[in-house]
Amino acid sequence: MMKTEKFIENIKSIGIGLYAGVPDSTLKVLCDRFNKEKGIRHYTTADEGAAVALAIGQYLASGRAGCVYMQNSGIGNIVNPITSLAHPDVYGIPMLLLIGWRGEPGKKDEPQHKFMGQITEGLLQELEIAYSILHPQTTEEDLKSILDMAKKHMDKQKQYALVIKKGFLENEEQIAYENAYCMSREEAIRIILESADDESFFVSTTGKISREAYEQSQRIYGGHERIFMTVGGMGYASMIAAGIAASAPDQRVYCLDGDGALLMHMGNLAFLGNLALKNMVHICLNNEAHESVGGMPTGAGSLSYERLALDAGYSYTSRVDSAEGLKQELRNIAEKQGNVFLEVQVAISSRDDLGRPKETPKENKEQFMETIRNSPAVIRRAL
Repeated sequence: MMKTEKFIENIKSIGIGLYAGVPDSTLKVLCDRFNKEKGIRHYTTADEGAAVALAIGQYLASGRAGCVYMQNSGIGNIVNPITSLAHPDVYGIPMLLLIGWRGEPGKKDEPQHKFMGQITEGLLQELEIAYSILHPQTTEEDLKSILDMAKKHMDKQKQYALVIKKGFLENEEQIAYENAYCMSREEAIRIILESADDESFFVSTTGKISREAYEQSQRIYGGHERIFMTVGGMGYASMIAAGIAASAPDQRVYCLDGDGALLMHMGNLAFLGNLALKNMVHICLNNEAHESVGGMPTGAGSLSYERLALDAGYSYTSRVDSAEGLKQELRNIAEKQGNVFLEVQVAISSRDDLGRPKETPKENKEQFMETIRNSPAVIRRAL
């Protein structure tokens, strides 16, 4: 194992001038260190592709390569800027990529990471990005040799990746992130589920929001068949919810979104505002953090999602930060027909004993599809 301080010290030694990316649980201790490290420029971007673009700008202005970090799922978001901008056949922009390896073959992990874990190395090979794998047995001397090799690639205006296995970075003292809000996210989800009528359906975003929605639905409804849990694909839950709402216009659909997820593909907000669905309620549970991977701030803490939604064309928007305020707004929403956006400001917190869905993603999909097909609103429309 290696201390993050020592790891960053070695990276700085090869002339890296900028550190940017999206937090990842495998890299949590590294992200924590970036947030308190002096003498570096560190940015948390909305998505991994944006971090690549930031690093490109850094290089154009200074001639120094940037460091972009991500979970391996983020490789999907960097394919376009890497292939159409940074690749040696285009602009030739050197870059060091730090990639947390979720779903590593042979290791137990969540289902959404399994396939990406299997193809991580293959994707890098297809992108013509040379890489090295860092594991708990990697020594500092090993690292120095690897970084020497990385620098040679970057000197040729290429990218180089360090694929980091769980356990490589030492679990040092971690930062306890917090915000100014008091209501827990799980309490907010409970209130939302309890307020909805028996014919409503839900789409929850990836991470702890889906885990909390699952447990609260089990407690309140005795099952979870009315919730589609988007366990991967960060940033796409709102479009999935819109697809359901557009296809079942007499069915009210709630999207339980997160601020980090909404940020990742914010263009969807403009699309949804213009789409003007009358049966979709878009709820952003905003704790100003990427809590599911460690609680690191999103970098957009002062942003008003409610105001953005209003400008995007949602017919009704509101923002609340208390249980009573949420209950009142949900009563208001129940009487409205239109595309609704509600920002709920919640604390950075979750239960230590928070469970995970017992069913597989395919089982969840099949149960959800069967339930919505047999819902009274869908049956009434078919008659």
